[in-house]
Amino acid sequence: MKQLRHNPIFVILVIFTFISLGCQASTLLPAANSNIDDEEVVAAAVATVSAQAEVVNINEPAQTTEVVTVDLENKFIDIYNRVNPAVVHIFVFDDNGIFLGTGSGFIVDQNGNIVTNNHVVADGDEFEVVFASGDRSRASLQGTDVDSDLAVIQADSVPSAVNPVPLGDSGNLQVGQFVVAIGNPFGEAGSMSIGVISGLGRTLESQRILAGGGSFSIPQVIQTDAAINPGNSGGPLLNLSGEVIGVNSAILSTTGANTGVGFSIPVNAVRNIAPALIADGEYEYPYIGISMWPQAFTLRQLERLDLPPNGVFVTGVTEGTPAAEAGLVGHNLSLSFSPDGDYITAINDQPVRNSDDLLSYLVFETTVGETVELTVIRDGEEIKLPLTLGERP
Repeated sequence: MKQLRHNPIFVILVIFTFISLGCQASTLLPAANSNIDDEEVVAAAVATVSAQAEVVNINEPAQTTEVVTVDLENKFIDIYNRVNPAVVHIFVFDDNGIFLGTGSGFIVDQNGNIVTNNHVVADGDEFEVVFASGDRSRASLQGTDVDSDLAVIQADSVPSAVNPVPLGDSGNLQVGQFVVAIGNPFGEAGSMSIGVISGLGRTLESQRILAGGGSFSIPQVIQTDAAINPGNSGGPLLNLSGEVIGVNSAILSTTGANTGVGFSIPVNAVRNIAPALIADGEYEYPYIGISMWPQAFTLRQLERLDLPPNGVFVTGVTEGTPAAEAGLVGHNLSLSFSPDGDYITAINDQPVRNSDDLLSYLVFETTVGETVELTVIRDGEEIKLPLTLGERP
């Protein structure tokens, strides 16, 4: 999973106005007719002038733009008024009451549970939340997950007028969709920014470094140009129905502030992980136990290996893991391009184009203890390998 630790946006809203342009055809009088009636000429001229007066002037303001703009404006206002009361400003302190930092979060149930980022609360011992109404409450840590950069805290009390923010579905998003971010950038409480989904299927590296030096990744991350800045972390990214589609987490920036490339953890990860954090304080990830080649090979290289264009090279198998027990074999790609290991092309008959596909399927579609079937190519032959998923270390 990649990380963020800052936030982004510039937003350009383009409204298209469709104007119907009328066209008319004029009737030509017979040139050979010398007996032209003056009254007929006048009548024809008047009819032509009248028709020209009805042609739309494209330089005049069109009502369509105004109507669409007002409708969109009202939609944004409605979203803010419905959601902002449930967005909180989180203040983090150590066990001596020394202030460490702030972030954002949002209420997800009637019990006062608040979803935020792990990096917002990870170093804290005590927490206070402030609601849009100005009401304050202490909060306690329910659970954290560094690999997804998600955490849940629970407010001791919640204003009666506050309703949980509904969770949407991040599995059917489209690039170009309008999105709304609400949070507390630079401590400015209740700030709203607007943008679009500018990319899908991104990955963010986890803040947790493994003993071997590697890390896990957060799959299916949403990229947006909606402004995300320090203090926005943990706040909701919303669709135009006012549903959470992501948790704002990171930006790509050389300055530490918004540059128009922000990242949001997909809400489908929240659906899987938050209930476990509330119930058990942690989340168990399904685990195979392999290393995968991180870079894409060219078609020429794959043709030399007699392999299809989509798939994942297994470059290492960890001893004592489900992969080792299932008999997966790793490539030694540092020595040559000889196909001496496994090339995964599907899991449970779902095509695997790259390592992100495999990771996404494991995170969103499977559970620890479940048996899956891997389709692999080994020594030029396709074979099926059953594998019982373990728990990520």
